[in-house]
Amino acid sequence: MKSFEELFEELKKKAETQDPNSGTVKELNKGRHFIGKKIVEEAGEVWMAAEYEGREKTAEEISQLLYHLQVMMIDCELDLKDVYRYL
Repeated sequence: MKSFEELFEELKKKAETQDPNSGTVKELNKGRHFIGKKIVEEAGEVWMAAEYEGREKTAEEISQLLYHLQVMMIDCELDLKDVYRYL
């Protein structure tokens, strides 16, 4: 199990090394518009899971949303502290 912070560090390293087999790198290379669409898609899936699919599916969908949000943070050159100061 990873924490939010551990996942972010892992994704940043993948972005820095530009591993061509990394899904994160592929998503970053598709650009901000693509990443944004994934965020919107995952947010909808969180809502549907919460309404109709129960706790486990909701948790899974939230984890996917958090992943894509972190990819967007990397694309926008934001760090965790940039977001945390608004919490």
